[in-house]
Amino acid sequence: MPIPPGFHDLASFPFIEALLGRRSRRFFAGAEIPDGVFAYKSDKHALPLTEQEKALVVAACGGNTSWHHLIYRAARYAPHLSNYAGAAGGRTFPSAAGFHTSQTFFTDDKGVYLLDMRDATAYQERDLEGSLNLETFAEYVRAHTRKIQDTRLKLPSEVPFTEAHNTWVFNKPSTLVVIPVGDLSQHVMLNLCYMLQNGLVLYDDINKRPIPGMEHYKDMVDVNNVWPLTFVDQWSLSEISIELGTSCYAGTLMLQALGLGGWMLNGADAFSVLGAGSDPAAYGLGFRYDTDEKRWPYPNPTGLKGVMEGYCPPHYPDMRSAVEALCERKFGPGGPFNPRTPGPWKQSGEVRSAAQVHDERFRECVALQARYVYDTFGKFPGTVPSMFTIMYLQAHHLDPDFYDRFYKPGSYLKTHATHMERWH
Repeated sequence: MPIPPGFHDLASFPFIEALLGRRSRRFFAGAEIPDGVFAYKSDKHALPLTEQEKALVVAACGGNTSWHHLIYRAARYAPHLSNYAGAAGGRTFPSAAGFHTSQTFFTDDKGVYLLDMRDATAYQERDLEGSLNLETFAEYVRAHTRKIQDTRLKLPSEVPFTEAHNTWVFNKPSTLVVIPVGDLSQHVMLNLCYMLQNGLVLYDDINKRPIPGMEHYKDMVDVNNVWPLTFVDQWSLSEISIELGTSCYAGTLMLQALGLGGWMLNGADAFSVLGAGSDPAAYGLGFRYDTDEKRWPYPNPTGLKGVMEGYCPPHYPDMRSAVEALCERKFGPGGPFNPRTPGPWKQSGEVRSAAQVHDERFRECVALQARYVYDTFGKFPGTVPSMFTIMYLQAHHLDPDFYDRFYKPGSYLKTHATHMERWH
C-alpha cells in the first residue's frame, strides 16, 4: 500500500498542537443539519476512512506500545515484586495497577471488529532513544483485528438508542466508531487480589455482614480490616471508566494529527451498544446478558462467546474456575509474571520471577469472596455490570465548508485544511 505524505507528517506533528487544537468537530462530509441556527447540507460525498487512517485511529485508542513496566515495590511483601498487573504489554492508555481488562471494538460500513490487543506481547523493542516505529505500530493493529459482524453496528441513530443531540451525526455511513469495553468482572476480581495482598477483605455493607467463612483465613489476613463491597464496586467502576475514557482521549489527539473530524462522546445507550436489550434493531455488539427484575434495575451483560467473555458464570462454571483463569492470565505463558515472557529489562526473567505466584490458599480466599458475591447478588460483581462501556470515539472526514460558513478563521487546524491533499 502506498504511503501518503500525510503519514510522514505525523512524526513531526507537535503535541502542543494536538493538545490545544483538540475540539469536537462533528460536521462530516455528506452530513446535514436540517434546521436551527446551524442548518446546513453538505455538498460533499460521504467518504469513509481509508484502511490506513482507520488503523491509525484504532491504534491510538487501543494499540500496544511495547512492554508494560510494572509496579516495583510495596513494603508489605518486599522484597517480592508487586504482582498486580494482568498483562505484560503496555497500551496507549493507562490502567489501574496494570490490570488492563478492557478490549477495543470498532465499526464502519464494512462491519464490526475487535482489536484483540489486551494480552498481546510487545510489537517492537524500543530503540536507543526510546522510540517505536509508527508504521509497524499501525500494522500490528491490522494483524490483531478480528471481524465479528459483517455490517455496521446495529444501533439506530434515534432516541432512545442515541441521545437526541447525536441523532443527526452518530454512527452514520462513512463514519468510524471506536467502542472500548471494560470487563468489570475481571477488574473487581483483580482488586480482590490487590486487597488481599494489602491486608484487606470484603464486607457486605448492603446486608450488614462479613463474608461467611472468612475467619478461616485469619492467619493470612486481618479479617476485621475490610472494604465495603459497594465501595470496591464503585472504585473499580471509576478506575475502568478512566481507562475507557483515556483510550478515547488518545484517539482524539490522533484525529488532530491526521486532520480528521470527530469527537469522543457518551451520548449513546450503553446497554444497547453492548446488545443488552430485546430490540433486534439494536443488536449492538451482541453480548450475552441476564435479567433479574427483583434484584437488578438493568440487564447485566456478561460477554460475547469466543470474543470477550467475563470472568464469571456462565462463561466459567463457577467463581473458583474464574479465579484460576485469572491466575493463568497473570502467571501462565505470556503473562506478566511468567519468567519466560520477554520484557524491557536487562534480566527480564529475573524480574518477572521476583513476583510471588498466588498460592492455593490465596486463590481459595479470593474465590470465597467472589463466590459469596455471586451467590448473594446473582451476578459478579454484585452492584455494577459485569461488562461496561461509557465512552466512544467517532472519526470522520470533515467538511471544512460548514466551518467556513459559520465560524471565524481558525476553527480547524492546518491538518484538516490539507487532509485531502496529504492523505488522498
